[in-house]
Amino acid sequence: MSSEPEIKVANYADGKNKIVVRPHEYDGIQEYDQTLPNWWLFIFFAALVFFPVCWLGYYQFGLMRPDGEVIDAKMAEIQKAKAKELDAMLAKLDNSVFLTKWGKDEEVIANGRELYMANCTACHGQKLDAKMDLGNGQMVPLPGLSLVDGEWKYGKEPMDSFKLINLGTPPDSTGHNGARMEAWGQKLPPMKIVELVAFIMSENQKEFFGSEK
Repeated sequence: MSSEPEIKVANYADGKNKIVVRPHEYDGIQEYDQTLPNWWLFIFFAALVFFPVCWLGYYQFGLMRPDGEVIDAKMAEIQKAKAKELDAMLAKLDNSVFLTKWGKDEEVIANGRELYMANCTACHGQKLDAKMDLGNGQMVPLPGLSLVDGEWKYGKEPMDSFKLINLGTPPDSTGHNGARMEAWGQKLPPMKIVELVAFIMSENQKEFFGSEK
């Protein structure tokens, strides 16, 4: 005796494990009709309940915050943490610390070199001279200031460079030929800016330490 379920022609299945083929036919194709599994029905009816509850909570009672507000709150927390970190760094940072510690730390200088090459060469050049070599002796000026010509438009002390990188071009300055440096403190933590300053100092040994490399 065969154990295969019997397939009948009927309008709808009338019980569990009943298999019927609906009499409607189109282009030689007929449809099965079977009772849906309980797990599927449970999810379906739960969704019917879940949607109006969420709709009421979100749009009518304000129980859930919009994504924009959540993101703004998280960004405010990040900015607050960065400000706190900057305050802590500035509390123990001065020109003498740069000259005696960070400006001579090879690891810090190496990290600063990587940061510079990744973020600063477009404006200040790979050799810090604010020029791009096109070959055949052709040098094109870049928008930034040279960092190796001994001229420090916004102050020659290490802390002056730190503040300039952190805050960008001062509001009362038009920048260099109209080009203004962005406030990298919005993107980099204070220690990364320290590394950049240390690298710049290492490329200006005579300026900061009184001797050539």
